[in-house]
Formats: sequence, structure tokens, C-alpha cells
Amino acid sequence: MHKGKGMKFVGDSRITADRTSKVPKDYSEYPGRTEAFWPNFLLKEWLAGAVFLVGFLCLVLAHPSPLEGMADPTDAAYIPLPDWYFLFLYELLKYQFASGDWTILGIIVIPGLAFGGLLIAPFLDNGPGRRPRQRPIAVGMMLLALASVIWLTYSSAAHVDWEERAEQNKPIPPGESVVDQNHPGFAAYESSCLGCHGGELEGGAGPTLVGTEHSKEEIMDIAVNGIGAMPADQFQGSDEELEQLADFIIETSEAAAEQE
Repeated sequence: MHKGKGMKFVGDSRITADRTSKVPKDYSEYPGRTEAFWPNFLLKEWLAGAVFLVGFLCLVLAHPSPLEGMADPTDAAYIPLPDWYFLFLYELLKYQFASGDWTILGIIVIPGLAFGGLLIAPFLDNGPGRRPRQRPIAVGMMLLALASVIWLTYSSAAHVDWEERAEQNKPIPPGESVVDQNHPGFAAYESSCLGCHGGELEGGAGPTLVGTEHSKEEIMDIAVNGIGAMPADQFQGSDEELEQLADFIIETSEAAAEQE
């Protein structure tokens, strides 16, 4: 064997002399196929996020969230609704197979299977391609989930008159309540009328009393004899308490109407 030929010297006999370098290749070797994370990729992400944020702020300004009054446990006619991103689960519980004796299916089993399917979709369809037609399982499951959420959300919100709902349950800032709880007629109103007409006379199961056109005598007669869907004998008390109740309703109604 000639000197310098056929012999290779390495520091460790376990490491092959033909070991290739692990240094990543320069981005310029892949024009149009990759780019530097900083600053190129992050700049695009920030620009896309800024456009989305501005659009979202414009939407909020154009269509403000309808605020309602504080929760009133005495209002049995009020039907609470979850936030919009939970409306599809709320609608799901209206179906026979997900309510009643099958509530567990509606609140745990079906949502669990749906979200679990989305989690394992990438593992079921893990081919090298990234085009939608190359990943039929993952794309199909995502489209099915998206269509289901959109349809259930629309079905849940379509029958709700949001303007009327907001009108009947207006928020009253703290400290600006028109109800004088020290009024002699408040106790009679609380025990006989509050459950149907609301804590601020805003209405509920019964009509609103704000701006009522009934006179004091008419209010006293209605409280005893009823009117329309309101049954008789809703008020149980003395004549003096009845008169105080009518005074309270008229005074509070006028104050609430002026505040509006």
C-alpha cells in the first residue's frame, strides 16, 4: 500500500469517514419553495392578523353585541341562550336522540366523538400530499363538521327575534334603577306582580308596565279581577295596600318612561 493512498484517518473508528454534513442548505437553493421564518414568514402572519383584527373591529362597531339586563331568577318566562359559539350544542339538545333520557349522548358522547374525530383525522389521512384532493378523509371530516356547526347554529338562532328580545330586557346601569324599594306599594308589587312584570316593570311573562296608559282605578281593578290572559285574584291584600300598589306602578312607570 502506497503512502497516502487507501488510508483514511478518523478520530473515532465508529464514525464513518464519509459522514455527510447536517448543516441545512441555503434557502437560495429552493427558490419559491421555502423562505426564512424571520422576518419573511412572521411578517406575512402579522399582516394577515392585522387585516383580520381590523375587519373584526369594524364588524363589532357596525353590529354591537346586544346587551341585556341582569339575571332575574324570578322571571320564569325568560329563555336564556348561550353565546353564539355554543348555539350549535344548544340546538343539538333539542333533538329527541340527544335529550330527555338520552341527554348524556347530547352533552358528552356526540360532541366527544365529533371533536375526537377531528383530532385523529390527521393521523387517519397522513399522506405526503397537502392538496385537498390528496387528503379526502381529513378534508371530508372537516367539511362535515363545519356544515353541521353552521346548520345547527343557524337553526338555533333563526327563530329568535333579537331586536324584540333586547327591547324587552334592556340593561339598566347599576345605581340607575327607577324602582324605589322604600315605596309603600313596593312590597305588594314584589309579592303579587314582580314574577310576571319584572323587577323594573320591563315585562316578562306579562306585558311591560313602563308607560302604561291605565289609570289608577283601572290598575286596581285589573289587580283584583284580571284582564286578558291575566287571571283574577293575583293581588291578595287590603284596600289600602291595593291603592299603594297602584300608586307605585304609576309613579315607577312614569319614571322609567322618562329615563328611556
